[in-house]
Amino acid sequence: MSLTDLVTPLKRQTLSANVYDQLRDLVMSGQMMPGEQISLRSAAEALGVSVMPVREAMQRLVAEQALELTPSRTLRVPRMTAAQFKEITTIRTNLEGLATELAASAPGAVALRDITRWHDEFAAEMNAASPDGSKLVTFNKEFHFAVYAAADMPVLLQMIEALWLRIGPILNYDLRAGSRRVGDKVAMSHHAALLAALKRRDGAKARAALQGDIESAAEFILSTGVLVSDGTLPPQNAAPAAKKARSAAGTAR
Repeated sequence: MSLTDLVTPLKRQTLSANVYDQLRDLVMSGQMMPGEQISLRSAAEALGVSVMPVREAMQRLVAEQALELTPSRTLRVPRMTAAQFKEITTIRTNLEGLATELAASAPGAVALRDITRWHDEFAAEMNAASPDGSKLVTFNKEFHFAVYAAADMPVLLQMIEALWLRIGPILNYDLRAGSRRVGDKVAMSHHAALLAALKRRDGAKARAALQGDIESAAEFILSTGVLVSDGTLPPQNAAPAAKKARSAAGTAR
C-alpha cells in the first residue's frame, strides 16, 4: 500500500504538527516496514503539503529514533537487532502490563466501549477469509492504546508511545505475514481474555493476558529470523540526535 493511501491531505493550519502526528502514527501502528525508505517529496505529495512541514516532522522522528539517516543520507525506518527487540519486549511487558492492571481497577463506561469496539474490529478482520494485514496492525494498535489510555496516567502513556515508535514496524512480521499466529487467531484470544478481565475489574488477569499477547508475538518474531543479527548493525554516530535530525532535514530528498 502506498503512502498516498495511508495519509490524509492536510489544510495549512498546524501543518507541521499534523504531518508529524500522521507520520508518527504510521510508524507506531506498524504501517511501515523496518528498512523502508522514505522520500520527503513523496510524503509531501501524499499529504498535499510542501516539503518544509514534512522535513520538520522528519527532524522530530529522527531525534526520537523512529527514523534514521543512513550513510547514503537516506531516511528510513530503522532495523532492529534481536538483542534490542528482547530488551524492548521486556520493558513493554512491564510498562504496558502496569497500564493494563491500572486500567482494570475502575474502567469507565466510555473506555470500555472504545476497547470493545476496537476488539470487535480486530476480531472481525481476523475472522475474514483473507484478513487485511494493514487493518490488523491498525486495529491492534488502537485496541492496545485504548486499554493504556484507560489507566489515566499521561506520563506512563507517553513512555509506552515512545516504545511503540521503536517496536511498531516490527509487529508487521507478526500480523502482516499471514503467519500461523494469524491463522490460529492467537492475538484475538489474548485480546478477548484481556477485555473479559477488564469487565470483571480483575487487574491480575488483565495484566497476564496482555503479557501473554506481547510474549507470544515476540517468540514468533524471534523464531522467524527476520531481525538483524546482534553486532551487525553499524555503530551509532556519536553526534547528538538533534544534530543528526538537522542533517537529515538538510540532505534527505
